[in-house]
Amino acid sequence: MEQQYNRAKWWQLLLFVFNNTASNIYLMTLMYVSYYANGVAGLGVAFVSNVIMLARFWDGLTDPVIGFVVDKTNGRFGKFRPFMLLGNLIMLGTIMLMFTTTHLVSGGLRAVYWVVLYMVYIIGYTFQNSATRGGQTVLTNDPKQRPMFARIDSIINALLMTGLTVYITSYLATKHGGFTASLFIELISVLGPASLTLTILAVIGLWQKDQPERYNALGKQASYGFKDIFHIIKNNRAIQMLVVAASTDKLATQIRGNATVGIMLYGIVIGNYALLGKMSMITLVPNMIIIIVGTSIASKLSSKKATIIFTWVSIIFTVLLAALLIFGDPAEISLENIGFMTVAFLLLYIFANGAVGVTTGLATPMIADCADYELYKSGNYAPALMGTVFGFFDKVVSSFASTIVGYCVIAIGFTEKLPTADDPYSTPLFWMTMFLFIGTPLIGWVCSLLAMKFYPLDKEKMIEVQEKIAGMKKSA
Repeated sequence: MEQQYNRAKWWQLLLFVFNNTASNIYLMTLMYVSYYANGVAGLGVAFVSNVIMLARFWDGLTDPVIGFVVDKTNGRFGKFRPFMLLGNLIMLGTIMLMFTTTHLVSGGLRAVYWVVLYMVYIIGYTFQNSATRGGQTVLTNDPKQRPMFARIDSIINALLMTGLTVYITSYLATKHGGFTASLFIELISVLGPASLTLTILAVIGLWQKDQPERYNALGKQASYGFKDIFHIIKNNRAIQMLVVAASTDKLATQIRGNATVGIMLYGIVIGNYALLGKMSMITLVPNMIIIIVGTSIASKLSSKKATIIFTWVSIIFTVLLAALLIFGDPAEISLENIGFMTVAFLLLYIFANGAVGVTTGLATPMIADCADYELYKSGNYAPALMGTVFGFFDKVVSSFASTIVGYCVIAIGFTEKLPTADDPYSTPLFWMTMFLFIGTPLIGWVCSLLAMKFYPLDKEKMIEVQEKIAGMKKSA
């Protein structure tokens, strides 16, 4: 008999994706937090870099605790919906205060004020993000439909990243004369309400699925105790390997996408910072096509297979991109005078960046696979724990991104301020840009390939997992 899966309607899948979009709005906004903290609030480069790293550690430490709380929750409003809304409201309040009032606080209290707001923001982010990862288990368990979450999520994130980049670099920075206090006030006044609206839509999307009675047949309802968390992690090879693959990818992606690295590459090496926003628009449609192809492969062959294929694509085209920038003249990359360098840079960047979008997007539905694998192995339904365990290691590893960038620019002489587009080109700056933009991603992708070699959830295994879970439901 053909396996009967719990599938989501198309509109439920779409609306629930908005929960991740809502939290990603703040995550992408925080890519510019160093420019506010340093340039507006007057906090030192080294101090800001260290705080961001320590904040990510704090983020990771809160993850298992919050996952445990979510798994133990099963009230009249469901398991995930309350935390989606609560998390977004916490982020809204703290981000608004962080970016609009820190520079108004006097003297020695300014740094403390900023740090406390940052730490509270992280708790809100973890609430909402744990619901994104855990909620997929109740939304759909169809191995062919789960990659569609990655498709929709990746396309929306590509649109969001492009839109925010253009909005900030081409509109707000020009309007306000750089990263000024007024820029951040306008930015938050627009993005905060948008994020809250998307969260409300996501709550509607999950409403029918996130009901107390739906969890009664999903195995032992978080019967594990807090002391059993380590035991669960130790015996779930799938989440272990996914953590290694995704966290190293995340570290590389955050370093490459750091605002300072973007200024170094586009503003100084290439000599045209506005090109960054234009590049995002040019590559948007091709990247979405690559994402559609990648998620189709995942739907047919498995998320594991698609991750391996597109990690190799990322490596190959990034190596070619490195050769172009090293042996060619980056100053010739221009949309006003299109030649070989411009065309080659565009093509190589499109394929490399599009492949990254596929592998990054697939990590989220793979967490749901790991949660089902835990239910299959131990009978414990612990979707939020799987998501927050993933988040713990993902955040601890990626916490080094801003610190690595900060100390790298300090090493080439930027001890008092971060690089800007007005700084002169130099050979040390070029090679540091190559290390941050090319070298660190390559290291991350090699680690990802090694981890996927030992990741157990291929197509055949996931069919076996869902068949056993279906039998457990019937018995219950």
